[in-house]
Amino acid sequence: MRDGAAFSVRPSFLTPYMTARVADVEGPLFLRTFGVPFWALARVFGRDPMYWYRLTCGLGRANVAGTTIRRAEIPAHLLADEHHQTIDGTKVYVATVVGEGCVLGAEPAATAGAAELTAAYGVFKAEARDVEPGYAPRTVSVDGWASTHQAWLALFPLVVLLRCFLHGWLNIRSRGKLSESFRELSRRAWEAYRAPSRRGFSQRLRRLREWARGRGMSAWLLEQVEKLCGRSRDYAKAYSHPGGHRTSSMLDRMMRGMNRYFDRGQHLHGSPAACRLHCRAWALLANYAPWHPAVTLENEGWRRPAERLNRHRYHDDWLQNLLISASLGGYRSNPPQNP
Repeated sequence: MRDGAAFSVRPSFLTPYMTARVADVEGPLFLRTFGVPFWALARVFGRDPMYWYRLTCGLGRANVAGTTIRRAEIPAHLLADEHHQTIDGTKVYVATVVGEGCVLGAEPAATAGAAELTAAYGVFKAEARDVEPGYAPRTVSVDGWASTHQAWLALFPLVVLLRCFLHGWLNIRSRGKLSESFRELSRRAWEAYRAPSRRGFSQRLRRLREWARGRGMSAWLLEQVEKLCGRSRDYAKAYSHPGGHRTSSMLDRMMRGMNRYFDRGQHLHGSPAACRLHCRAWALLANYAPWHPAVTLENEGWRRPAERLNRHRYHDDWLQNLLISASLGGYRSNPPQNP
């Protein structure tokens, strides 16, 4: 180009740097989304394990949010959490952002401190603002970690943080399911969750607390119920923000797939830079890999999460669709050279 920038024109039936034909690798990469190890791919499809590893990680060079969001607006209501993973035995935390059923960010942080998580979630902020300058979410559903709250407020000072009701309930269920009162406790808790108004929600939680105090529960179980009811104000914020996520169910579904993906591959290995690309590649594979046919029927014929979000597909082949969406690295302005 006149400004000195150089771009390569490549057909969508070839992978980046022309390392393979899409028709030859879309099957193995689809199996990789289920956590099939690289050595198993090499045994069945040829090449060697490092070939499939590099081919997978190469997808992570693209802007995750920009590649996923092509013809839709960036979701205003998000979910975020950290997935605990290891790199050669050393624990890391993958800061994961989900919206509208798609993974919009997956960045590993060396520790769970506020500074490290701010930097990890900051990658999502930078990539989202490349798509939509000035973007800021309205709400983010998070768990109770103080570091997570601090990170999001540092990045988006006006965002409303919603506490996940499900996490509070899971704390009760972990040991409370052995109690004789558990069935009735469960019914009352979720009855409160389904209250049609903020006032009704608060009233039902107060009644739940009064009921629990008179049931002779164990001290531990009663303490957990008190915690749940004591966070009524935090849980009730969602009533003022229609569309906000009151539970982390959408995020949990995506993170179960992430856990299965990395667990079956014996977790993360190699340099931090390579592991970062691998996490980002997982996010794009999760967004573009085909659903089960039954799930497709339930989603108006859309075959993948990114397709449903954008209401558009570039190509019937899922991998070509991903590569076309990742044109210019998924960036809108000032795309990096050789992404």
